[in-house]
Amino acid sequence: MKTKLIHFLKLVFPSTYTEVAVFLFFITCYGILGSYIALNYRIIFDSRIPWDAYFSFDNKSILMTGGSFERHPLSYYFFNWIREFSLFISGGKMDANFRLTLAWLSNIIITLNIVQVFKYLKNIIRLPLSLNVLIILFFGVFSTNIILSFTPENFTYTLFLLSLYNHYAAIKLRKQEKTPTAALSLAVIGIGGLTITNLVKVFIPVFFEKGLFRDWRKVGNAVLRGAIAIICYALLYLNRIDFKYQNIFSKTNQQYEKFSNVESIPTWDMILSFFFGGNILFPSFIISDKHNMKGFSFKALYMESYSSVFSYIFVGILLALISWSYCKNFKNKWVQIIMISFFVDMIIHCVMRFGLHTSYIYGGHFVFVYPLLIGWLFYAYRSSPRISAFLTLTVALLFVYLLTNNWYRMSEFFWFLETYYQ
Repeated sequence: MKTKLIHFLKLVFPSTYTEVAVFLFFITCYGILGSYIALNYRIIFDSRIPWDAYFSFDNKSILMTGGSFERHPLSYYFFNWIREFSLFISGGKMDANFRLTLAWLSNIIITLNIVQVFKYLKNIIRLPLSLNVLIILFFGVFSTNIILSFTPENFTYTLFLLSLYNHYAAIKLRKQEKTPTAALSLAVIGIGGLTITNLVKVFIPVFFEKGLFRDWRKVGNAVLRGAIAIICYALLYLNRIDFKYQNIFSKTNQQYEKFSNVESIPTWDMILSFFFGGNILFPSFIISDKHNMKGFSFKALYMESYSSVFSYIFVGILLALISWSYCKNFKNKWVQIIMISFFVDMIIHCVMRFGLHTSYIYGGHFVFVYPLLIGWLFYAYRSSPRISAFLTLTVALLFVYLLTNNWYRMSEFFWFLETYYQ
């Protein structure tokens, strides 16, 4: 038990000097950003604003209730702990110290997410340190990571859990070991409990276990592990709603109708600007008038579709890189796991159109895919200096553009805070 605990801690937290350096760098950057926002503005938590203050995140609603049970089945319990811990630190007041605690919890979780991606690049793909640093810096300035680094939301914790589980599952596959029942059940409860659509992603690595379909006993074992995980999850879910399972279907249909019938922007533009782009490269913003249904009016900030051709070029190049990586590494089981997971989100948002008009907020479900696929692309051409140099230059240029754009857009975000949320 002691050995397993040590291995778990080494998996989750930085365990080498380079990992500690990555952690310290990003916790400093995100910490300064989050602390400044928490201490000077009320945007992170305002008891009068239940949802949509910025980019459709539901800070207050999530913190107080965990979100809707049909989409976030078990997050109610998780956010009870988050809220009570933050209240304990702030002395029971929902003030600047309360916001600061929430911001720092998000800082730490998103930084640990960065560390998990770095560990994957280092331990699974085994790239040189210089390439790891370039890719992780690129990933670190994704708009999703920047926003979630101070946002108390389901997506913040889901992003970390998904990147952690992908790293863990990759280690198990490299060692040609199966995912234990306990780990599979915890992943189902944690990941699926925060957002139900991510439930299927937990089982994807199981299908790639060595020799699974060549031995009926291994198939039976995998089915048994999966069944135990699902039963545990289902019992907790049903207990959450007092076993009134009919509510799941009615509420799910209501949510789908509400978030899948928006025609204000062409579908192709929403896919590029919001699903593939907005969670990485900030577009321009638009301010909207909102109210909390109880007489309080406030200003909300949303993302628009891209207005610059350079933004579309950026997204096009990035999609070309990950598509190239997938084709080049098609027989690589680790790449297949990553892409199948990504396809799940594409089907939900791009094909079924659920939340497509605000799909930039769903980046917490999949943005870690981009640095991992770029890493596998570098791996595929590790013996080709020319192509490696070309890829390095391309990613470096994308990083410079991304950093410049997102820095500028964050200055606009601060103008919004200064104007409406002091």
